Amino acid sequence: MELGYKSEGYAQGEEVVKAVRTGEVLCVITGLELADMSGEELIKRLTVLPRKTPVLVVTSNEEAVQSKRLEALGVRATILKTGNWKEELGKLLN
Repeated sequence: MELGYKSEGYAQGEEVVKAVRTGEVLCVITGLELADMSGEELIKRLTVLPRKTPVLVVTSNEEAVQSKRLEALGVRATILKTGNWKEELGKLLN
């Protein structure tokens, strides 16, 4: 689905933190497993930055979707990877 947004992929959570710190990104879409840190650790690192950037989590972990822990960290939405997860993500971005 083409929404007209430019996206950038980062291999490491540390790169995401740097991009948010420098204002290169408007929104972070992440999973819960990253190469250098957990998704939760990334979210915690982002919440202490002066720039408040919305975070969306896409995961196949049903327990994480039902948990209030990510919401308490400031995650705007947690999307379960199912057949229509891209459509749900698109609705959140519009």
